[in-house]
Formats: sequence, structure tokens, C-alpha cells
Amino acid sequence: MNIPSTLKTTGRAVALGALALAVFGTVAAFAQEAAPAAAAAAPAAPAAPTPVLDTGNTAWMLTSTALVLMMTIPGLALFYGGMVRKKNVLATIMQSFAITCLVTVLWFMFGYSLAFTTNDSASMNSYIGGFSRFFHHGITVSTLWLPGVANIPEFVFSMFQMTFAIITPALIAGAFAERMKFSALLIFMGLWLVFVYAPIAHWVWGGGFLGTAGVLDFAGGTVVHINAGVAGLVCALVLGKREGYGSTNMAPHNLVYSVIGASLLWVGWFGFNAGSELAADGLAGAAMMNTQVATAAAALAWMFAEWIVAKKPSVLGVISGAVAGLVAVTPASGFVNPTGAFIVGILAGVICYLSAVKLKHAFGYDDSLDAFGVHGVGGVVGALLTGALADPAINALGKDASVAKQLYGIAFTILWTAIATFVILYIVKALVGLRPSTQEEVEGLDVTQHGEVVP
Repeated sequence: MNIPSTLKTTGRAVALGALALAVFGTVAAFAQEAAPAAAAAAPAAPAAPTPVLDTGNTAWMLTSTALVLMMTIPGLALFYGGMVRKKNVLATIMQSFAITCLVTVLWFMFGYSLAFTTNDSASMNSYIGGFSRFFHHGITVSTLWLPGVANIPEFVFSMFQMTFAIITPALIAGAFAERMKFSALLIFMGLWLVFVYAPIAHWVWGGGFLGTAGVLDFAGGTVVHINAGVAGLVCALVLGKREGYGSTNMAPHNLVYSVIGASLLWVGWFGFNAGSELAADGLAGAAMMNTQVATAAAALAWMFAEWIVAKKPSVLGVISGAVAGLVAVTPASGFVNPTGAFIVGILAGVICYLSAVKLKHAFGYDDSLDAFGVHGVGGVVGALLTGALADPAINALGKDASVAKQLYGIAFTILWTAIATFVILYIVKALVGLRPSTQEEVEGLDVTQHGEVVP
């Protein structure tokens, strides 16, 4: 998460002004001791201005927060729910809804503090935040996030970040759709939020070692998409394939749901990317334009690639391409210009098509709804292209961008996510088991896990 570039200049100006006033006051005090009469006649230095809530920024962030929450419920719920078989649609939608509730409570209790506060130990702060905001202790209606810079309520910032923490584990569920017990899902997602998502969010956005090393991630290519995609791949490998995979028809039961879900994701993504500027300014506008251009380009690129290879452009293909573009432009949205976003979209559409359709079949793993093929691969593509295409004219931080720095961030994220996810899965397996019985899975998770069916 980047401090607004246009507000950074204002923040530095305020800080320099305060420093100049402090120096002036010190000189005035010395002069008063040397020449009391002259000092007595000198006017007192004015105090630095107190930061005041920025209502424009706050209004935009309240709107962005609602848009990002819409991405999970109902956006992702419908997108995933339409792509599974009818006997698992309620269970799949339930996963997104339950994760939203679970993560909300855990973020309020622990997650926000671990991700976005400063650890009392300077060495530990490179890896994890502190405990000062547990249960949001110390935050009031007057507490500002980035006083003197963003000037938005800390409650609003935490709520905005909560929506990111919600959608990330919900994305993982696409990789193991139709084959995880609901009890296992709840335990896994709770542990994963605390031990995987919160630390990586701190590494990149909370003052941790990746952010200080210059890794650029405007809105979550590393924190959200690579993180979720890699975790999804590990889940798919550990749980194994669905019963009947490769021999049973597993076509989506209702692509209309998926189109509605993808459309909601597209609209909500403007809050995701443009909202990550934390301000209503020109860079937020650039991030919005980049998001639209990359998404459209990726949808067309996937569609034409599929048309060439499979001879027909499918509805599932074009919406999957759009999501691939949204994923890939996420880290780049506040760093590249629209031409760069266009390039990101075209490459993401083609590469994610190949990964979701060809790579998965070549290696034989069952990534049910292509969580890794789209989010993991798309996140890597976007992160690398951010290093290659960052434009300092869009964001001054882009002047130090490099592919090497982005690779550094990608490598550490993949390593920690893969190891921690693997360990958590085996802890959950020991506690409650991961999969329902073969008979329950064949019958469908709607009725066996929740006692309900779609007529």
C-alpha cells in the first residue's frame, strides 16, 4: 500500500516547515539570552498546524472499502459458485460468505495490529507488526492514519485493509473447490490469516523488509494474488484430485452466475486499485484508467488465444481473461502509464490462458477453478512487469523500480506461503481431517456439509 504520491510532497513540505520553525525558535531563544530587550520585542514562532481530517479522501476511501467488500460477497461467491457443479454451488458460495465473517472478526482482534503496527523490537518489525492495536485498542474517532499526509480515519484504513484480508483467503478456495470439509476450511483459513497473510502484508505494506527493500506492490499483486495462488496450488496438491477428475463431466453448472460475479469483481476492483492510493487525486485516476485498460486487453487476449487454439471463444474464457487482467494490473496500477497497462493486460491474458488450460493439464494437478493458474501466475506476471514498466511520471517511486527487486519479493512470498500453507494443512488434517468421505463428495457438499440443496 503506497502513501499517496501527491500527498507525500505536501507531507514533506509540512515536515520541513515544522523543522524550519523549530530552528527559528532555537535561534530566537539564544538571541533572547544575549539581548533581552531585542528578544522581548520579537514575535513568538507559530506552532505547526494540527493535521485535520481530509473529508474528500475519507469519502473516497469509504466508497472504495464498500467496493472491495463487494468483490468477495457477492462477486467472488457468484463467480466461483457458477463454475462448480450444481451439487456444490451452495457449499462454494457459503465458503466466501463464511470467510468474510471469520476474517472480519480475526482482523478486528489480531490481524490489523500484526500487519500494520510497529513492533517494539526493531529487528522483529522487519517481519511482523506489534500488539498495540489488538481489538483496535487505542483507536478513536479522532485517530488519523498518516496524519499530515493521507489524513483519513484509522478506522477507515483498517476497514479498507480488512476487505483485502477477506478476499485473499477466499480466492484460495477456488483451488480446492468441491472437496474440502467445511470444518477444515474454517480452521485452515483462520490459521492462514494470522500466520501467512498478516506477516506478508506487513513485509510489503507495514514497514517490513520487502517494502524497505524497494519491492513495489501498489494494491496487492504480491500480498493478495501470488500469496493466494501459491497457497491454492499447495492445497490442491495436498488434498489431491476431485473424485472422478478426468473421467466425470465437471463443467460449470451456471455460467450466468459467473458472468455476474466477474462483472461485480471488475467494478469492485476500482476500489481495490484506485482506492490503494488512499486519496482522491490524480494517481487514483491513473490507477482506475490502468485497471480498465488492462482488464479489457486481457479479456480480448485470452479470448483470441482460445479462439485460435480451441476454435471457439467461450464465455468462461473471456471472463477468466478479464480476471487475469485485473490480477496482473493490481501491483502495477499505480506505477505504470496506460500503455504499460495495455501491455500488462495482453501478456497476462495469453500467459494465464496457457497456465490455466495447458500447464494444469501437463502437470496433472486439480486446481478446480484456476486459483493458481490465474491469480498465482497473473500475480507473478504483474509483479515482474511492474519492475519493467514503472513510469516515474506516474509515480515518483517508479524511478527505483527493477525486475530484480520484484523477483526478490516474489521469491520470499512464494517460499513462506508454500511452507506455511503446507504446515497448516497438516495441522488441520490431524485435527479434523481435510476431505469428506468419497461417498459424501460424490453426493455433493451442499447436502452432506450443509443439509441443503438447490432445487
